[in-house]
Amino acid sequence: MSEPRYDIWYEWLLHRRFGGDTERMQAAMRYLHHVRETILEHAHLQDGDILLDVGCGDGLIGFGALERSSTVQVIFADISHDLLDHVRHLAHQMGVSHRCHFVRAPAEALSPIGDQSVDIVTTRSVLIYVADKLRALREFHRVLRKGGRLSIFEPINRFWYPEPPHLFWGYDVTPVAEIAQKVKALYQQAQPIDNDPMLDFDERDLVAFAEQAGFHTIHLELHVERSPKTKTNWETMIRTAGNPKIPTLEEAMHTALSPAERKRFIEHLRPLVEAGQGKQRRAVAYLWATK
Repeated sequence: MSEPRYDIWYEWLLHRRFGGDTERMQAAMRYLHHVRETILEHAHLQDGDILLDVGCGDGLIGFGALERSSTVQVIFADISHDLLDHVRHLAHQMGVSHRCHFVRAPAEALSPIGDQSVDIVTTRSVLIYVADKLRALREFHRVLRKGGRLSIFEPINRFWYPEPPHLFWGYDVTPVAEIAQKVKALYQQAQPIDNDPMLDFDERDLVAFAEQAGFHTIHLELHVERSPKTKTNWETMIRTAGNPKIPTLEEAMHTALSPAERKRFIEHLRPLVEAGQGKQRRAVAYLWATK
């Protein structure tokens, strides 16, 4: 008997990214709704447009477009069969299935989508998982009609990475730096800084890829934030995975540390997390372009 299929994209997006914390989920969704609205503003969505949402995930951008206009059509594309089923079910519940199409395809190989067949291509945090970003941008260019618009959002993880040795996720871990390094090493092994798609590019590369792909008008906004951490529930933090390809902190500690090391690490880090004694760091880019 074969083992049950485990879809990392579905499990992370719907379960592991919020650590089971409703308040954390609501706060994240408020931010993501702002991201969605910015992406759609840059896309200059018009009545009758066909929008291709690449790496649609839970459908955030596509459903936002459908809400803005009763004549817009959306093609939801993703590599996850389970996420496409989830979005298809939501579309049925919302009564918009007749304006939706669903395509299983990766960003860099959109072969089910015809040449010059869509008006807009959008993505949100998709290219960070794509090794060949230039190929993906060329696919976006191919499927767009002349005058079509591209609007994307991508975290620029390399802006703040790697952290200095005395920090762990923005918290000062100087007294337990050697222990923290063991946990960091596990994450770095999972996603090496030199060649992992999440870390091997910056905002300048995005502009260069868009230009090489053939887009003739390109805009980019880089948003960089460094602010105090908010108080966070410890159980929520350790049960949250930062992205689909890495373990939660709870899983990482159990893999990388001995019981004694875990105890010391938690005794130092937990009070900082619960008191919000750290620095939040974020860098993201919006890019929009015209074919």
